[in-house]
This record gives sequence, structure tokens and C-alpha cells, in this order.
Amino acid sequence: MVMEIPNPTSHETPTAPHLDSPLVIALAGNPNAGKTTLFNALTGMRQKVANYSGVTVERKEGNWSVNGDSAKLIDLPGLYSLDATSLDERIAREVLTGNVDGLSKPDAIIAVVDATNLERNLYLVTQIMEFGIPVIIALTMVDLAEKQNVEIDTQKLSELLRIPVIPVTARQKSGTEALSLRAFEIAKSDVTPQTSWIPDSGGIDGNGKEDIHLSLSADDSANRQIFARYNFISDVYQKSVKPVDDEEARFSEKVDRILTHKFFGLVILIAILLLVFQTIFSWAALPMDLLDAGFGALGENVGSQMPDGMLKDLVVDGIIAGVGGILIFLPQILLLFLFISILEDTGYMARAAFLLDKLMSKVGLHGKAFLPLMSSFACAIPGIMATRTIENRRDRLATILIAPFMSCSARLPVYALMIAAFFAGQTVFGFVSLGAVLMLAMYALGILVAVIAAFILKKTILKSPPPPFVMELPPYRLPNLRTVIQNMFTRAWLFIKRAGTVILAISIILWALTYFPRGEAVGSEQLAVSGKSEQTHATAIENSYAGMLGRTIEPVIKPLGFDWKIGVAIIASFAAREVLVSTLSIIYNVGEDADEKDPTLIKAIQNAKKADGSPVWTPLTALSLMVFFVLAMQCMSTLAVVRRETNSWSWVIFMFGYMTVLAYVASLITYQGGKLLGFS
Repeated sequence: MVMEIPNPTSHETPTAPHLDSPLVIALAGNPNAGKTTLFNALTGMRQKVANYSGVTVERKEGNWSVNGDSAKLIDLPGLYSLDATSLDERIAREVLTGNVDGLSKPDAIIAVVDATNLERNLYLVTQIMEFGIPVIIALTMVDLAEKQNVEIDTQKLSELLRIPVIPVTARQKSGTEALSLRAFEIAKSDVTPQTSWIPDSGGIDGNGKEDIHLSLSADDSANRQIFARYNFISDVYQKSVKPVDDEEARFSEKVDRILTHKFFGLVILIAILLLVFQTIFSWAALPMDLLDAGFGALGENVGSQMPDGMLKDLVVDGIIAGVGGILIFLPQILLLFLFISILEDTGYMARAAFLLDKLMSKVGLHGKAFLPLMSSFACAIPGIMATRTIENRRDRLATILIAPFMSCSARLPVYALMIAAFFAGQTVFGFVSLGAVLMLAMYALGILVAVIAAFILKKTILKSPPPPFVMELPPYRLPNLRTVIQNMFTRAWLFIKRAGTVILAISIILWALTYFPRGEAVGSEQLAVSGKSEQTHATAIENSYAGMLGRTIEPVIKPLGFDWKIGVAIIASFAAREVLVSTLSIIYNVGEDADEKDPTLIKAIQNAKKADGSPVWTPLTALSLMVFFVLAMQCMSTLAVVRRETNSWSWVIFMFGYMTVLAYVASLITYQGGKLLGFS
């Protein structure tokens, strides 16, 4: 028997509607409930993304206008509950209680509920109702529920919950008009909202914190509260929903028997990942080449219009080259988020995380670390940003600290150059390309070191038991094209803003380091050009601040097989890993049009000599450099994002330090060990 007991402590008399400011309406719901699709349908392109004050959780809001009325629509993070076990849940509570700077307490809440998972979704609804804010349910996925022969009596559901229930199909915008009118009506109303019925005197206090304990060791009163909540939800479900057809309801379960199988599931997952990465690399090749050529043409055009001098060099070599160096990878970022959005919308991503939870938990990682690590193969920046879904701070930090070990696309030019220069045309066992084996080995090395590092971190400074991984497996659905495309471009724009600006600043700094000082150096070689005395290109680089730094660190990097020129390239690659290739082109004076595939650059590396006539580069040197780049933190943009995500310089310094030490030691072992084995 379920008792209908109002909760006096959770009841708040709402303040009068805003008279001089727009209404604020919050959109809340479970992940995969169609909340983002509904948000896009209601706001269109009138959206913006920012961070909540003081934290890195993204704040997505849009302008919502209906019949002359307007409101600020706040899209809360996808939630299963409001128990404040994760950063997303804590932020949602602060929004609903009006404790977020620059954002007033919502005038109404739209609870997005998946009709195909009604009983599970109602748990969050009962919690939302306890905040004393008018609530309206947007019942999504109604069309899918009908296909499964699920019949929901929305009028009965509304009567039992005592809040409005509006069926909507956001894809076709069916029901959105009725939802809009009713939402604005209750937001402007001064009627005291109905709160949920929960047992005894529990509920939420004045700070919006629920006085319910989920531990099995809690007292009998707390346990009764929990059971009463679930009994109430079950009672509402049984009275308002016709039983589902067994065959239709079990479709997802039948597919899951294969996709979550402990063996076949992993095989399918690996095949899907290989297909995704292969598609990203192959599809992105043409647009990347076009962007590269476009920025090259832009640099030549701008350079031809400007007089020779420092300003021209800054614009062409610093700004255009710096921005172009990051934007040429934009096609890969777009494709990555395209596939991630599709996999999420179809429901497969949840299966992948579930599948890998047992494997990852053995090294102390949370199952939700799978997505950030997978994202890091394209770029560590979105991968690190994706760790926000991990509730435990230590688990999140551990994932952040190992994500850069995944070989990102920026490393590919370095690998490709070394392989083309020293390992092209060679095979293993007579038919397997040595270059392909080395490329695979670099990826495998990064994964192996990441696993070992995670194990050590979780056993030492980030010690904590991996939490049980509880995730709802949503039914399989066709992805919403509009949502997929909108998410893809939104993420791409954030990537450009957050990474591109850092790259631009660092590129300008690096340009200055290679450009200055321009004065006459003692003993430098001189050339008469148009009646003016200038240093040669090579001598200018050598006597620049970057060259001086390269000379300074040469004794340290010499045991790795590197000379000062390689040292300059390594320093320059802190702007972005792929900068190493263009820096080598500049140092060896190959020409502005050279890239990692240009045979002149390859020959310049192959023919480079030391003062004693011995080669600067050998296959062992190339292998040592590849190993160094697998493990080293050679990306200022990644460090900047880590600073934003951890809100601490300490973790940035720690990450840079331990990855640099690992890279140095591994490169040292590779080079010196190779020499001992006679491979020099």
C-alpha cells in the first residue's frame, strides 16, 4: 500500500514570476531520453554553449519564444538521479535551487521522459517534483512505444502524478506546440506547484539536498522511504501503461546477447573501432589536403601582397601557418564526433562501455573511461573533455592523465615521415609491410603504457576502488540526423575556439623564438642580397633563441640519438606534435611547400651529416624519435585543456613531468639498447 503523504520540508512557495527579466525554464531528463533533440526543436539555432561559473561542465542554453512570450531554456546534463554523486548531478541541483551565478531559479521544469522506459525515467521525475517548482512532463519516443505495442494513458498518468503530461515527437515537432503553450502557462502562473508524495518526514532540506540514504546499512526509516518511492512509481506505471508485447520488448535483449557477449562482443567492438578509424583517416584525407593547400595558397597570396620584413614573416609564418596547422585536422574532428554521435544515438556506446567495464576495472579504471580514451585517438582534447561523465574525481583524473598516451592524429605525420625515410619498402616475413607493423606497434605501445600508468596511479596517488558501473542500456534506435549534425558542428566549433586560440598564441611565440635575434652573429656566414647583408637561413636558425635552446639541451638529448636540430624541432613541436615536420623542413631549408611526403624532405633527413661526416639520422634514431613522440606530452593545447578540466596547475605539471620522464627513458632504452645489439 502506498501512502500519499505530502512532504512539508520539500514544499516551497515559489516566488512571483520575473517581471523585468525573461522566464527561465529548465529541461531535465535521463540520458538517451530525447532531451537534446527536444532542446534543438524548441530553440532551433538560437543556442549558445558556455561553462558554468567556476567549473568545466558545459552550460547549454537557448532562446525560446512562443506567441510573443520568451524564455531562457536551460538544457541540464543528462541525469539518472539527483543524488549529487557526480559533477553533473551537483550542477543540476544548484540550477534547480537557484545557486548558480548569473542564473535565476527556474520558473518551470520540463521533465523529458522516454515512453519506452517510463518506469525508470519516473525516478528522476519524482525527485524533480520535490523542488517546489512547477513541472510538466514531455513524453518522448511515443512513436517507438507504439511500435512496441506500449499504450500509455497520458491522462491517467497526469492524474496520478498531478502534473501535466504532453506526448511529443521532437523529430516531426509533433506535440511541441502544445508543450510550449502549457510550459509557458505554468511558468507564468503563481499557483503553488504539486510536490511528490514521499514517506515519513524525509525529503529535501532548504538547500535542495534529499534526506534519503541509499546505503543498505541505513536505518529502517530511510529504507522505507526508498521502498515507498519505488512502490509509488510501480503503482503509477501499472495503472497507466498497458503491458508491452513480449516479442517487441525483447528485441534489444536479443541483440545484446551478441553485442555484449564476453567474446563475440569484443570482436565486434574491435571491428567497429577499426572501421571508424579507417573511415576517419580515409575520408578526412582529401579535405585535409585541400585545407593544407588552401592555407598554403593563402600564405603565399598574403605574402606576395606584403613587403618583406618582420610583419610579413609574423603573419605568414606565425599566424597563418599556426592556425592552419590545427585547422587542417578539423575534418578528422568532425568525422570523429559524427561517428560518436551516431553510436550514442543508436544506443551502442552504452553497450561498449558496459562490455569494457570488467576489463578496465582490473587496472582500476571506470567503464566510462572507454569513450574518452577512444576519442583521444583522434585528439586528446575532446577525449579529456569527455571525462566529465565520470562521477568519481580520482577516476576522472586517472583517465585524464593517461588519455594523451593514445596516439592522436597529430602524431601521424611524425610516424609517416620516419617510416618513409628509413623503413619504406621493407617487409616482415616477406609479405607484411614493416611500416604497417611499426605503425601498429606505436599505437600498441601507447595503449600498453596507458594501462600500466593507470594501474600504478590507481594503486598510489589516486587510490580508490573502482565503483560499480551502473548504466541503463537504452533500446536501439535510428539516430536523429539533425541532432547528430548539430552536435558534430557544435563540438567542432568548441574545438576550434579552445584549441585553435592556444595554438595561435604558441605559434606566434615559437615564430618569435626562431626569428630573433636578427642581429649579426659573430662568425656567421653572410650573404649579399639586394645590397643588404643577411644571415643565411641555417645560420639564422642556429643563432636564434630556439637554436640557442637547442644547443643548450643537446647534451641531454644526445644519448637518445638526437642533435641540436632535432632538439629545436622537439621544442617547436610543443605547439602541436605535427609541427616537428614543418620545423625540420625549415631547419633543413627544404622549402615552404615541403610536407611529410615530400621526397626532398626525406632526402634531406637521409643525407644530413654531422661535423665528422657521420649521418645525423639512422633507422635507430628514427625509431627512438617515434618512441619519444608516443609517450611525450608534446602538446600545449592538451595541457591547457587539462588546466581547465582539473582547475589546477599541479596536475598539469605532474602530467608533463611524468610523461616526459617516461618518454626520455623509453627513448634512451630504445637507442642505447639498439646500439648494444648492433643496430646503429
